[in-house]
Amino acid sequence: RSLILMVDPYSTGCMVAQEISKRGYPIMAVWTKGFSPEMKSEAHIPLSCRDLTYISQVDDLDHWNVDDLVRAVQQSALEVDDLVRAVQKSASEHARSRGYAEDYYTIGGCIAGGEAGVDMADLLSERLGVMSNGAKGDFANRRDKKIQQELIRKAGMRSVRQACGKTFEEVEDFLKSESFPVVLKPTDSAGSDGVKLCHTMEEAKDHFHHLLKVEAVNGGYNEQVLCQEFLRGKEYVVDHASRNGVHKTMMVWVYDKRPRNGSQFVYFGMLPIDPQSEEAKMLIPYTRGVLDALGMAHGPSHGEVIITRDGPCLVEMNCRAHGGDGNWAPLGRALTGGKYCQIEGTAAAYLDEEEFDKIPDVPPSPLKASGLEVNLVSYSKGTIKSTPGFEIIKKLPSFVHLSPAVSIGSDVKFTVDLITSPGCCVLMNNDSDVLDKDLQFIRYLEEINGLFVYETKGESLARPTAATFGSAAHRRAMSIDRPGLLRIMSQDRPELRGRGLMKRFTTVDASKEVVIVVDPYSTGCLIVQEIQSRGYKVIALWTKGFSEEMKKHVPLSCKTMSYHQQVTEGGDIGETTRLLYKAAGALRIVSCICGGEAGVDAADVISERLMVRTNGAQGAFAYRRDKKVQQELIKAAGMRSIRQAAGKELSEVESFLRSERYPVVLKPTDSAGTDGVKLCHDYDEAKEHFELLFEVEAVNGGFNTEVLCQEFLRGKEYVIDTFSRDGEHKTMAVWVYDKRPANGAAFVYFGMIPLDTGSLEAKLLINYTNNVLDALGMKNGAGHAEVILTPTGPCLVEMNCRAQGGDGNWRPLARALTGGYSQVEGCVDAYLDKKAFHCLPKIPPSPPKAFGQEVILVSYAEGDVIGTPGYDDIKELESFVYLETGVAIGGRVEHTVDLLTSVGSVILLHDDEEVLKRDIATIREMEKNNKLFELKQSSRLMHAVSTMNLNNLSLAES
Repeated sequence: RSLILMVDPYSTGCMVAQEISKRGYPIMAVWTKGFSPEMKSEAHIPLSCRDLTYISQVDDLDHWNVDDLVRAVQQSALEVDDLVRAVQKSASEHARSRGYAEDYYTIGGCIAGGEAGVDMADLLSERLGVMSNGAKGDFANRRDKKIQQELIRKAGMRSVRQACGKTFEEVEDFLKSESFPVVLKPTDSAGSDGVKLCHTMEEAKDHFHHLLKVEAVNGGYNEQVLCQEFLRGKEYVVDHASRNGVHKTMMVWVYDKRPRNGSQFVYFGMLPIDPQSEEAKMLIPYTRGVLDALGMAHGPSHGEVIITRDGPCLVEMNCRAHGGDGNWAPLGRALTGGKYCQIEGTAAAYLDEEEFDKIPDVPPSPLKASGLEVNLVSYSKGTIKSTPGFEIIKKLPSFVHLSPAVSIGSDVKFTVDLITSPGCCVLMNNDSDVLDKDLQFIRYLEEINGLFVYETKGESLARPTAATFGSAAHRRAMSIDRPGLLRIMSQDRPELRGRGLMKRFTTVDASKEVVIVVDPYSTGCLIVQEIQSRGYKVIALWTKGFSEEMKKHVPLSCKTMSYHQQVTEGGDIGETTRLLYKAAGALRIVSCICGGEAGVDAADVISERLMVRTNGAQGAFAYRRDKKVQQELIKAAGMRSIRQAAGKELSEVESFLRSERYPVVLKPTDSAGTDGVKLCHDYDEAKEHFELLFEVEAVNGGFNTEVLCQEFLRGKEYVIDTFSRDGEHKTMAVWVYDKRPANGAAFVYFGMIPLDTGSLEAKLLINYTNNVLDALGMKNGAGHAEVILTPTGPCLVEMNCRAQGGDGNWRPLARALTGGYSQVEGCVDAYLDKKAFHCLPKIPPSPPKAFGQEVILVSYAEGDVIGTPGYDDIKELESFVYLETGVAIGGRVEHTVDLLTSVGSVILLHDDEEVLKRDIATIREMEKNNKLFELKQSSRLMHAVSTMNLNNLSLAES
């Protein structure tokens, strides 16, 4: 018959109400003015409380004062008497006729069921004459964050520097004197509602005005804004239950916060700490002193405290139970030996003095179980198609419950704060080793993006050795005069400049001879430079439509390079030939070499016309650069090739696209490297990209005329670099791409690693590639083959009939690996120095002469760059050779999901393999911890884990 009032019962407040109901007490819900219907909804009721019922619910109407509310509560109790009689099982006529007295129910307690109900619970309990913290004097507004700090300062305790106001002018002086960042929050917010960390005066001013305009999470509007110093240190939670001024510690927790995804403070979890630890010994007496200073004599409390250099300091005292839907409750009970947590402690504090007295002053030491709350962290983004990771987590031995914040159809973001966390789970196990393994497995799932399967979208298949130019902020190969480009070459490693280089001799007549290089850009410029170093003049021939922007794509080492003459391709081969002879004048044209992908066809045609060394342009070989023709030629030679279809109209490839297993690859037949190459996961994506390729301009100028659709090859991807003379092929290097899942993308390039040519893989790949060169009629010059080793053997992705791209950044590494030469020297030898060509080995030495690789930088963060400390650290690495990046101060970095969003490239090289491994690990650690860049910190919502209400709670069956 003793009625308990719960004011604004939601989240953990429902669990307190349920515990009281289990003890036989009827519950009445009282809803404060402006409390939103959404907050009353099932979304904010823990799953275990969905069957909780109230004998009545009373709304505090806008025009009522407290006396009206008291009368309403009393009247409601009388009316419920009729409802109770109606549901009585007894049908006795005597019982039906006698009725109950008006005081059948007596009000035995009034408890805050949530943050918004604190003030009203104090007021009502005091007016009704039940156990109360009171609402007189300073204690009338104990929920006010400003008053909390003033009261503890008055009690002589460490408090936060602060200023509060209804207008910005009232806090402006404080903001001008306080060092940023600063915290802004409503004075009476619900938990961390509206709490934000602001890094500049402008951000603080914007958020101040924002808080006075927006509705608070529980309804109503904020009247004042509190500005506070930003406390630095570890953040703790201290939960208590109190009765008559006696405070009993229910649990002490510490937040696990780490930098991730560009944010300095990402919640990874909440861990219990031993009450006898040095931290707990500081926190418990400090928190109890805070409770006394705030007049908190009765009920639950949830203190958030940071241990600063000056000792513990209150962030805020929440005068209600620990939130978060009470997900921590099973763990809390296990930690105390299965007997109690704050929920039982709260019920005892109000209803059972004897039980309360039996609760220990602090939890047992050591704690009786091992466990923690794990906040899930997303390293990817996308629209959820399925949640396999959630099902796996539920099967872990330590699993207790899972509280997802996302579901199928939700959009997941990179986790940068608690709002962007995809959920939390509680783990608990008597065996700490099993618990640790389960925790590490969840972290592994997060890192490999195993929590979710996303709806697919077309993916760029740009590869590191291709020239990936365009409008992206930091494409891989860039011009020397492009704003924001940074290229750094090691200046203190003289061995790189003279590492056993083979001496090349010029011919007697070299000064009277000239070489034509068609479309010299990227590595083609290094070929020009090598030719010039042997005494030859060079004429640059630019093909029709080759863009002016592309002519500027010159490696750093070639920035002072000049040409004997520059010629633009004429209307036909005859006119072009005449222009070249005119440019050569008295000089004899001795060779015509391709300087880039766009120049392949022209180089073949012109070299044939000039009767110098050539690959020819007759028959099928006239289109050897065409990706479709390449596959047809190797298929005709009886070699493994790709299933494909090509067309100028969708109808020509539709049958293939509807019959082929997805994903499929779409690319222009004559693209420059990986220009326009995309992985499409269904027919609609393929159709959209097919049509797009005819609308956009190709990277080298002009428009695509045909689109090639191909099967998607599964397997490791390799690069085989060659140079040939009169059909004799020599392998310069075999590389393997280091591709891994990151940031939600399945294939992110992490680097390019040289492969020992004595390995079985290399032998298979070299033999296959030489046969491809023969099938394509590639008798002379450089070749850059991209091959995937499938379950059925090597298969060509495409043969680039020119040198490896990427501005030739790999050249110092290649020279070191071979003991003195690279594809650049080999290509020039093939055309101009027969003797030197024959002196070079058919394959590089095994084992290689040094250890090194290209490291492609990966970003796990996004934001505006205000500093690049990682570049300086990379330059100091013992194996550092070269760094190229398009991300500089003032630019913006994105999460790396493909090559176009990679940060840059680093070449590492050393004689000691252990030094190389150590330096690679250092770079990877810098990436993971966001140490490459200092990013501009924008205002962030500062949600504490304990205030969140995560939906769709999943309980363990046990």
